[in-house]
Amino acid sequence: QVRLVESGGGLVQAGGSLKLSCAASEPTLGSKPMGWFRQAPGKERVFVAAVDGSADTTYYADSVKGRFTISRDNAKTTVYLQMNSLKSEDTAVYMCAAGSYASYMRPDYVEYVDSYDYWGQGTQVTVSS
Repeated sequence: QVRLVESGGGLVQAGGSLKLSCAASEPTLGSKPMGWFRQAPGKERVFVAAVDGSADTTYYADSVKGRFTISRDNAKTTVYLQMNSLKSEDTAVYMCAAGSYASYMRPDYVEYVDSYDYWGQGTQVTVSS
């Protein structure tokens, strides 16, 4: 059974930084697109960032562009999300996701939940103002 396990969440003051990690149990996911989504209480799950299987191309939601950086270590099948200049509105449960079909995902697909086949349980990020 494929598992994605997130870590690195916590409580941080506004303006601070956190780095999230997501480790995949399936080695083949090291060459598949992976992404981060977040869900605040009472709100829908929304796209944050994604990286293609080769790690050559990254995508970001407008709300985090310039503040968050997604990266991956394919040898360790791990994807990271470096979050800087955090704001109170970044407070949410952050979940990583992985596609399983191909190493490439169309750019217009990366922001959709249904584009991903595997999901982690999530890690809480709370930003205090």
